[in-house]
Amino acid sequence: MQRRSLRTCQQLAFLSVCAVALLGAACKRDSAPLPGAATEPAATVRQLAQYLHDNDLPGYARASVTPAQYAALETAWAQGHSRWPLTDLPLDEKLPDLLGALSEPGAEQKLQRAFRAQFEGQAASVRQAAHSLGLFGVQYITHQGDYTPAERDHYVQLVNVLSGWAQSAPLSDAKLARTNIGTLTTAARATGLGSAQAFQDAGMSGSLQRLVPFAAALKQVLASYGLALDESVAQMRTGLVSQDGDNALVRVQYPLAGKDVDLQVALARRDGHWYLARTVAEADQVIAAAQAAEQARVEAAQAAATATDPATAPGSDRPDTAKTAAKP
Repeated sequence: MQRRSLRTCQQLAFLSVCAVALLGAACKRDSAPLPGAATEPAATVRQLAQYLHDNDLPGYARASVTPAQYAALETAWAQGHSRWPLTDLPLDEKLPDLLGALSEPGAEQKLQRAFRAQFEGQAASVRQAAHSLGLFGVQYITHQGDYTPAERDHYVQLVNVLSGWAQSAPLSDAKLARTNIGTLTTAARATGLGSAQAFQDAGMSGSLQRLVPFAAALKQVLASYGLALDESVAQMRTGLVSQDGDNALVRVQYPLAGKDVDLQVALARRDGHWYLARTVAEADQVIAAAQAAEQARVEAAQAAATATDPATAPGSDRPDTAKTAAKP
C-alpha cells in the first residue's frame, strides 16, 4: 500500500508539470504589447489561456477544435474510442487511478505516511533529484520524442525552469504537504471520477466539467510552492510573427517561476476561426482512428450475429419459415 501511495505522489508531480505545460502557452512581465497583439491569431492564443486561467476546461476544449470536430470527439468518447483532450496530458491513462487513490477512504493518512517516509526532512535529496530530473528531461527532449523544433525549444525552456523551481521550492515541508494533501483529496472526491468507468459514464463534456474543482485545487497547491500559474497567464503577451492565408505564426511570452519563457506556435484557420494547428491536426487523427474502430466493432458484431444465425446476414435469401408455413 505504501508503494501505491508513493506512486500517487509521483503521479501528482507529473500532473503538476502537465498543468504547467497546458497553462504555459502564454505570458511576460513587460506590459508593452507585442507587435500584432491585436490580430485574431494572437487573440486566439490569449483566449485559450484565459479559459485555463478561469478553470473552464469545457470552454477550453470547445475553443480548441472546430464545432464538427468537437461533436465527433464527444461521440468517440461515448463509444469508448477516445479520451481527448485528456490524452494531451502525460500519463493520461493513469488519471482515473490517481483520482481513485486520492478519493479512497483514508487516502490522506496513507499519503502522509508515504510523504514522511520519502520526503520529510530530505530537502537536499529532493533538490538533487530535481536537478537530475531536469538534466534527464532536457536530454530526452533534445534527442527523443516527436517534437517540432519550436516545441523542443519550448519544452527545454519549461524543463529548465521547472527544475530550478523544484530545487528551491519547499517540497519537503511537512506542514505544507499535510495541507496540500487534504486539498487534493477533497477535490478528487468532488469529481466523482475515481475509475475509468466513471469517466466513460460521465462523457467528455461531463468529465471535463467534473475536473474543474480538481484543476483549481492543483493550481492552488502549486501556488503554495511558489508556482503561481494564474499570475503567469495574467501577464501574458502574444503577437503575430507572420500570416500566410489560413496559416499564422504567433509569438508567446510568459513568466514562469521567476524566469521568462519565449516560444512560437503555429495556428490554422478553419471555417473562419483560428485554432492551434497541431491541436486540430491531432483531432483529425483521433476522429479518423475512432471512426475506423467503431466501423470495425460494428462489422465484428454483424459477423458474430451471422455466425449465430445466418438468416440475419445482410441480403440473406433464406425464406421466412413462418410466412412459408402460413401459405396454403
